[in-house]
Amino acid sequence: MTHLATAFFRRSAHLVAPELVGATLLVAGVGGTIVEVEAYDRTDPASHSFRGPTPRNGAMFGPAGRAYVYRSYGIHWCLNVVCGAQEGVGEAVLVRALEPTAGLELMAERRGLADLRLLCAGPGRLTQALGVSGAHDGLPLDLPPFELRARPAAVPVAAGPRIGISVAVEHPWRYGLAGSRYLSRPLRPA
Repeated sequence: MTHLATAFFRRSAHLVAPELVGATLLVAGVGGTIVEVEAYDRTDPASHSFRGPTPRNGAMFGPAGRAYVYRSYGIHWCLNVVCGAQEGVGEAVLVRALEPTAGLELMAERRGLADLRLLCAGPGRLTQALGVSGAHDGLPLDLPPFELRARPAAVPVAAGPRIGISVAVEHPWRYGLAGSRYLSRPLRPA
């Protein structure tokens, strides 16, 4: 499989997001197939970049092809992929769910459960299973510990409203692998 180079991410998050569905994400050899993502851009009031750069969201304004990792509600880490044609754009794609395929025992140990479907179904579960933390913020996705491979073939992608936000909920910027049982929640069309 072809590794996704930085050039892949030098586009709008709205173009990158659906093309990430079906790609393979590994962190130190642990991970699986991306089955669910959400796109965020600077014009979006639900985006961390909406009000401009801060120490917390700085990576989101950095070079495309880097990780933007933040803590949600002070509890869970969330992994995003920075996008944009140039630095400072403030766009990213939140990786919401994976179908686990590599390092299953380690993921189960980290999560304290064996249910394959629940290992990476949701952004907090995903980062816990992969061992992603704030230490990964700003790291390039084309270098270890990350490995991001292009999907081997086109996959059926469904779109619908994002979840877990309170503003701009009407935008159909959540993308998922149609029919996947590994989604964080069922995907309802917009």
